[in-house]
Amino acid sequence: MCEPSWVTTSEALPESLPEPGPAAWGEPRSRTVTWHDPMLVAAGALERSGLEALRAIADGTLPPPPIARLFAMDVVAVEEGRVEFSCALDESAYNPIGVVHGGLVCTLLDTVAGCAVHTTLPRGTGYTSIEIKVNYLRAVHASSGPLTAVGRVTKPGRRVAFAEGEVTDAAGRTVATASSSLLVFPLAG
Repeated sequence: MCEPSWVTTSEALPESLPEPGPAAWGEPRSRTVTWHDPMLVAAGALERSGLEALRAIADGTLPPPPIARLFAMDVVAVEEGRVEFSCALDESAYNPIGVVHGGLVCTLLDTVAGCAVHTTLPRGTGYTSIEIKVNYLRAVHASSGPLTAVGRVTKPGRRVAFAEGEVTDAAGRTVATASSSLLVFPLAG
């Protein structure tokens, strides 16, 4: 399981903003991200079918890829043609208007769509996104999480595969959906 390795604090907005400048910004907050060698997971994935590789990540045989640590994503369930991930949230993903940046949600959708396709691929086969269309349905805040993302293959393929994804908040409300097409290709070993 991917334990988020950051610490944040949250305070209510002051009634009036202090004078501009670094002192007015308050105490800095920090987040530390740790990960393992990404080539270790890539090499382990080369030795396995896509389904076996994702199960190896889920059960801890292989480390998660660095992006999973950066975005605090965990593999929850893996089966052929379907994956489920969770994503912890905090305010470090906020955009300038005080909500979680849509790019985090899009990355989560791209991840589950791609990983769902990966579960259908034989050993030595890779994939990359060609196109993703995201529909954002509601704002996401740190208090909305953790998020759950499910990816499903709608049409597997030897050259192009199609998948869809859905992200729900902790209350079970859909916050975004996506449809994706992915290029399938042999990996150089």
